[in-house]
Amino acid sequence: MQLHRVQYGRLTMIAILHFVTLVVTTVFAGATAVLFNWMLLRGAFHLMRPATARRIPVRSELVRGTARLTRAFAGQR
Repeated sequence: MQLHRVQYGRLTMIAILHFVTLVVTTVFAGATAVLFNWMLLRGAFHLMRPATARRIPVRSELVRGTARLTRAFAGQR
């Protein structure tokens, strides 16, 4: 009688161990898939950027001209 309880407990522990191993492996595979998908998404967005997305220095004469136009039109209102 005692031997059957020990054998049943052992089989239960083995089943729980297999289930935990399956859960941990699934979580690890899911995290790896999310990370890989995130890297591919960032790469796709990087490739979709236009070539003119680089910063173009602002020419100061345009800024001064815009300020002059603003002052000129503000005085006429």
